[in-house]
Amino acid sequence: MTKFTRLAATAATAIAAACAASAVIAADIYVIGGKPDDPFWSRVKKGAEDAGIVAQAQGGSVTWLGPQNYDNLGPDAAELIRQAIDQGADAIVGPDWVPEAMDPAFKAVVDAGIPLVIYNAGGLEAADRLGAMNYVGAVDYKSGFAGGEYLAKAGHKNGACVNTLPGAANIEAFCNGFNDGLKENGGTGSTLQLPATAFGDATAVAQAVRAHLLQNPDIDAMFAIGDGDTNATVSGIQQAGKAGQVHVCGMNFNDSILANIQAGTQDCAIDQQGYQQGFFAVSILNNYVTYGVTIPTREILTGPGVIDMNNVEQVIEGVKAGAR
Repeated sequence: MTKFTRLAATAATAIAAACAASAVIAADIYVIGGKPDDPFWSRVKKGAEDAGIVAQAQGGSVTWLGPQNYDNLGPDAAELIRQAIDQGADAIVGPDWVPEAMDPAFKAVVDAGIPLVIYNAGGLEAADRLGAMNYVGAVDYKSGFAGGEYLAKAGHKNGACVNTLPGAANIEAFCNGFNDGLKENGGTGSTLQLPATAFGDATAVAQAVRAHLLQNPDIDAMFAIGDGDTNATVSGIQQAGKAGQVHVCGMNFNDSILANIQAGTQDCAIDQQGYQQGFFAVSILNNYVTYGVTIPTREILTGPGVIDMNNVEQVIEGVKAGAR
């Protein structure tokens, strides 16, 4: 090959690459999630934003939309979905927390021809019902079941699930799963229903747990639906004078939860890997909008995983490395 031929070939390759790059469709992806100061949802948000680095490099973007509080969760989340449509989203990620309130908005997404991924709540059933591409996340019922099963097999048979978001489908599924996990392993389960205003209110949750335990002295196991509520449940148990008698498992974890497990004041945490939920959901849609790539495995599970005394040290090292 002559020098001229090599130069021509190099130039042709560069032109083809430039044309291919210009043909890439940048994806503006909108992600509906929880409050920005919610510890679990901050990890989901980081996963989404980290996946968004690729979208940004291709000229796209990732926009996070979350409610200010959880007092009117379903209608508020539905409004955020419609806001994403109105702002020209190329793709939308969202949890199906309250189907009766949110499903019409999700159907509007699909009717508008906007690719949709359901994540975190609703499962493959919601993805199928709504016409979404994939579901990314844990199965809420199985997550709760894992907690009930763990505590029952450890010999704790009378449990109560602390529900601070009544009406939210994923939270109801946590509690139903927990109670069934106890039941299928020789125990009994019930649900302590609190108003949504109690979510994240450590004092309100601790006081409610304390009162419930004093009124129901046979309870020896409790399950909480998030980091803050789990810490508050541990506090309520201590206030009731039941430390060491009532055993706790809860959804998700943070530094204080890991410290609880190390100290023995909490038996286990159920990990649904929120970072992965945000990362995978955004990555799937970015690849689809940009390159037409699809994932044939429509249910992509990120949990449940059990964190207890046996693996807590390893998880702590993962947190230090920024991987958990």
